[in-house]
This record gives sequence, C-alpha cells and structure tokens, in this order.
Amino acid sequence: MTSVTIVRTIEAPPEAVFAAFVEPDKIALWWGPDEGPVLSAEIDARVGGRFHIRFRLAEDGSEQGSSGAFEVFDPPRRLVMSWAWDDEAGPDSRVDVTFRAVSAGTEVTLVHSRLDDAKSSGHEKGWNGAFDKLESRAGELT
Repeated sequence: MTSVTIVRTIEAPPEAVFAAFVEPDKIALWWGPDEGPVLSAEIDARVGGRFHIRFRLAEDGSEQGSSGAFEVFDPPRRLVMSWAWDDEAGPDSRVDVTFRAVSAGTEVTLVHSRLDDAKSSGHEKGWNGAFDKLESRAGELT
C-alpha cells in the first residue's frame, strides 16, 4: 500500500475551500480529473455521513463514481473520509485533507492513503487535474 500527497494553495478563504469539498454546487465546479462535468453529488456532511459523487470524463465520455463516509468533519480545518470507486471491489482507501489559512488564501494538503501501489499514479494524476480546476475556479467559491 502507498499514499499520494498533494499540496496546493487556493486563492480563497479556508471556509470557502472546505465548502468546495462538501457542498454539491461547489463540488460541481471542480471534481474530476479533467473538464468533464459532475453528474451528481450527494453529500451528508457530518461525521458518519456518506457521500457519492459521479462524473463524466471529457477525455473519453466514460463515467466514474466514488463514495465513502466522513470520519473527521472539522470545518474549516480538516476533513477525513473513506474512499471507494463504484466499479472496484476491495478495501476502502482514505482521504485526509487539511486546510490552513495563508496570506494567498488556503493551503490545502490532501493525503490519499491505503492505495494499491499499482493505482497510486492514477490517483495522483486525477487529484492534480481536479486541483488544477479548483485553483482556476477559486473565484467562484465565494
């Protein structure tokens, strides 16, 4: 098992960036690895609450979905959730996100752990693509 760590600075306050991870209308702005649309985002934003997000890839038109449960819900500082793809069996991985106010906005550190070694590069590419969109659409978060 391995993990992927992404650190980005988003030009928006921590409250707005945290909301981008847990509010369906904000998730629709950036979730997914490319410019494909978010098709649905169902979020029960609380410890023990579940989420399910489905999106279409612009690259090939295929659809993917992920789901999990919130293990830590501490706005606007930290969010931890289990993670599973809709179409893959196996143990859940874990996504741990921290949000820290900095002069330029919010430093976001995402650690996606408990990943199968063979799939970690795909997760790194996917999260980086999503964060590229989040950075470019930061002005729409507030």
